Amino acid sequence: MNQKSITAIRASFLHFLNDPAKVDNIEDAYQYIADGILVTENGKVSSLTTFSQESADLYPQLEDKRGQLIMPGFIDTHIHYPQTEMIAAYGEQLLEWLETYTFPTEKQFSDKAYAKKISQFFVNELLKNGTTSALVFGTVHPESVDALFEEADKIDMRMIAGKVMMDRNAPDYLLDTAQSSYDQSKTLIDKWHNKGRLQYAITPRFAPTSTPEQLAMAGKLKAEYPDVYVQTHLSENKDEIEWVKSLFPERAGYLDVYDHYGLVGDKCVFAHCIHLTEQEWQTMAESDSVIAFCPTSNLFLGSGLFNLEKADDIKVRVGLATDVGGGTSFSQLQSLSEAYKIMQLQGQTLSVFKGLYMATLGSAESLSMADKVGNLTAGKEADFIVVDWAATDLQALRLENSTNLQDKLFALMMLGDERNIQSTYVAGKLVYSAA
Repeated sequence: MNQKSITAIRASFLHFLNDPAKVDNIEDAYQYIADGILVTENGKVSSLTTFSQESADLYPQLEDKRGQLIMPGFIDTHIHYPQTEMIAAYGEQLLEWLETYTFPTEKQFSDKAYAKKISQFFVNELLKNGTTSALVFGTVHPESVDALFEEADKIDMRMIAGKVMMDRNAPDYLLDTAQSSYDQSKTLIDKWHNKGRLQYAITPRFAPTSTPEQLAMAGKLKAEYPDVYVQTHLSENKDEIEWVKSLFPERAGYLDVYDHYGLVGDKCVFAHCIHLTEQEWQTMAESDSVIAFCPTSNLFLGSGLFNLEKADDIKVRVGLATDVGGGTSFSQLQSLSEAYKIMQLQGQTLSVFKGLYMATLGSAESLSMADKVGNLTAGKEADFIVVDWAATDLQALRLENSTNLQDKLFALMMLGDERNIQSTYVAGKLVYSAA
């Protein structure tokens, strides 16, 4: 037995086995062990069991984290790493915000050294917020993707990313061409896709910044590499939707643009989807496409309120996303706090179990990788976080007055942030510690 490859930790544990919206009994959706032992071996979960002295005796190096909660690492299904430095830029809606802040910031990522610096900061922010996997936008520059993948690969982090494809309606310094975007994306796919825990996403920014020729090239890539992802934006803002209609008058609507070019399906992730038509909802369901729900950016940019209840009703997969830098926090706990309020404003509810499911197993399912990550069942990759129930005086006071597990978790969801993340493990190895 190679002791160096084995980790055993004692703590409380919570993870999800099913979508809480799809079970008759909520307790069938999750497993909570008040006092358990998690054993990992060679980067994967070996077992999760209730604590017993007999099992503890097998692991003399048992780490004692009693009083803390271990969960699977959070999964972020839509985030822009080059926008890290412009998070919380004031006062615009989507299209103006892109012109004023985003495009000038992204210009800098043609410099590989600069991209490396921001990549290091970005990966560390994910880890300190408990996020162990993410679907990430680079910039139009291949260097931006190389830099990010290099940083993720150093710690064996599961990361999906892609080079932005953008050949019109942006500053000249950020434009590629239909052919160069195809060639550069193809090179990046061959270099990085399925290298270790890294995967590639074909990344047209959104329909208005790609010509029909470029979208056709994106579709060609998807046909040639059916295993890769597609990530883009859809129906975030009403002015954006009208712009798409003017640019693609021959198409039935915004989603039909992507559908026409072969960019819908089970590994195609569309951020936002706030203003979908009935036909577009139906296409999302029939094609098994995925929505990334971005609560903090939807509120920050005044885009609208996402209808999670509708998505559940028609069985469209939904992942949770921060959408930094339109989003205002790397913390998926903060995302859930805002998601709860978005639901409230529509007369809907978001239970803490549904919320935490979305941040973990639900996002893994939306990214077609629930066979690898998302919970702590045996054989899964050992990505997990150690959570402090009460990182502030207010949280401690609230915890004293919590009556059951659901109440404790709800307080964590509404009041929690990166201060609650005590440590983060990727592939069984400690990669971040608040200490």
